Amino acid sequence: MASPNQPKRKDRPCDACRKRKSRCVIEEESTICVLCKFHGQECTFIQNPQSRKRKPTQDPDDSETAKRRHSSSSARSKISPGAQMRVIRTTNGTGVEEYDDLEGPSLLKKTLGLQNKHHSQYVGATRGLEPDLLGQLSTTGRSEVQLTEGTLRRVSSTEAFLLLPDPGTQGYSDELDDLDAIEAIIRPHGKLLVDLYFRIVFPSFPILHKEVYLEKYSRSYREFSPPLLAAVYLLALQYWTYDNQLSRSTKPDVLELEKLARKALGDTIHRPKLSTVQAGLLLLQHTDTDSAELTAQLISVAYGLGLHLDASNWNIPDWEKGLRKRLGWGLYMQDKWSSLGSGRPSLINSANWALQPVTNADFPENASHEDEQEGSSEVEKGRILFSHMIALSQILADLLDTVFTVKTTRDIADAGPNGLSIVLEKVKPVQLRLKDWFSSLPECLSMEATKVMKLNSVGYLRLAYVATEITLHRRILLTLSPATDPQLYRICRSVAHERFIFAIDFVQSLKPQHLSSFWYFASPQNFALIGVFGTLLLSTASTLEEADFYRTKLREYRWILRINSENGARYMKPAMALLDANTGLLTAKAESSSPQPLPTNPADQLQQFENGSVQSSKHPEHFQFSNSHLSPTEFASPSQYSFDTQYYPSQHSTSTSPATFTSSNLDPQSQEFGYGMGGNTGLWSY
Repeated sequence: MASPNQPKRKDRPCDACRKRKSRCVIEEESTICVLCKFHGQECTFIQNPQSRKRKPTQDPDDSETAKRRHSSSSARSKISPGAQMRVIRTTNGTGVEEYDDLEGPSLLKKTLGLQNKHHSQYVGATRGLEPDLLGQLSTTGRSEVQLTEGTLRRVSSTEAFLLLPDPGTQGYSDELDDLDAIEAIIRPHGKLLVDLYFRIVFPSFPILHKEVYLEKYSRSYREFSPPLLAAVYLLALQYWTYDNQLSRSTKPDVLELEKLARKALGDTIHRPKLSTVQAGLLLLQHTDTDSAELTAQLISVAYGLGLHLDASNWNIPDWEKGLRKRLGWGLYMQDKWSSLGSGRPSLINSANWALQPVTNADFPENASHEDEQEGSSEVEKGRILFSHMIALSQILADLLDTVFTVKTTRDIADAGPNGLSIVLEKVKPVQLRLKDWFSSLPECLSMEATKVMKLNSVGYLRLAYVATEITLHRRILLTLSPATDPQLYRICRSVAHERFIFAIDFVQSLKPQHLSSFWYFASPQNFALIGVFGTLLLSTASTLEEADFYRTKLREYRWILRINSENGARYMKPAMALLDANTGLLTAKAESSSPQPLPTNPADQLQQFENGSVQSSKHPEHFQFSNSHLSPTEFASPSQYSFDTQYYPSQHSTSTSPATFTSSNLDPQSQEFGYGMGGNTGLWSY
């Protein structure tokens, strides 16, 4: 029971809160504080406060020394001796331990996911803690309860987070040393690199909040999570020559910087924040050396941070709501495209993904923030591009869940000759969605919509579309068999042929503005899929004339990849390596019917195919390969290369078809292809 004449909370804390040294909160019309109500104990005001000890008088020199020690970022924690405290040096020289205590206005006050020395854990429905025991959210909109292991912070009437201290976690004592080491590598170019990042990378991949980042950077680089600071520098270093001042200087050691970033990221996984996911995603755009593994870690972290939830009604700053949504969708895209490239199942399930679609209000910048400096990306176009990439990734997710699951693959194989009808029925709605997506693209995302002295990242979006279509038709091709209805067989191959030509034309249409822009991490694997698809068409060609056509196209494609990669588009090298590897598979398959010695050089192998030294079978089943033989993961990993740019072909280009197909000069998107069973071509069309 409460004391009859207990004072108000503004006068003094209750005895229990005073003992715990925690904040004493009494909600309206309540006689006991929130903490005592939570623990079911008496809320008393009996004990007197302990007397405070006066600090001994210091001489001026000692006082000045103590002040510098207090404001230093490397001050030791009182709670955990020997561990470094992340104390922020603000512009006026005052050291603070958390953003709530900053003097003056700051976007970071009341943040949940980017606190200075605390990290958060989402309290799920089945966890031991039960937020509902606190009753309704207070009128102040913020309820915090001090627990033994941390602080319980409610952000809505149904969701809560446990705030835990960073000191004591793995590698925490190394953070400031890591930050200093990172800054030492790029000094004195840090500010120029940050500006370069926000000029070129950020508009096309907006998973940071520009104002928040620049606010922190204006105070000190030591405010950042080490891997995030390094990741921003790494991506900016890819565009070193795009700044006149930087181009005249010696470029920093990129490999050493990446080594530090990966080490620091491994440490911050143990005290995860939004910056942990941001750093991981940016590192994956720099190089995907461990794409699938790191993606899996980031997804686990994201669930703990509540990035899978709709935060629109949470009691957090509005800017953080938009940041969480963009970051969540960025991770969603990473999961789906990583799944496509690695051949592994996706880890994000739509049943546990509650994010709302992004809107204009979710982006920190708009057209009014356009940077007119030479070589910048377009902010408004980047926002639109990012939104359409999310929608395309959702279509890819449906495709992977529809015909590439282990169960569906087994069902298709067990169906025998009827497997094709299963595939066609399942991919029909996906193809219709792809058609609608392509038709809805605004004019600003066309390949021709380029501006003078502006970079254009639309290439990675168009390439992702090509890769999605190729993945769909690749599944259909692999289901064809000698038992397939001849008319349906011809239709399926005709449509696949059109998509292959469309992809080649796209690659040929890329301009310097596209090739030198930011390219999404999945671009190398998506370029490779075009070569894989062409090799599959060649391996199943039914006539010599058709086989000669695909050999010629593959040689042309390899030449484009080689020329572009030697002129800066290094992200095309993995596609060339994979094309050579698949050509090698064809050569090995034909070895039994080839009397002459076979060359070991992949380029010579392709030349031999071009010259007709190795003949294709007249029977479509002669060169049949399983999915595993054609999987990109069996060959050189795209992660061996770093990449900065991308490309895409014309939508209205004219190409010559082999004699076995009907020549067409129409935009592939405007054509109607019907897949029918038993002569019925009306089963589905697009």
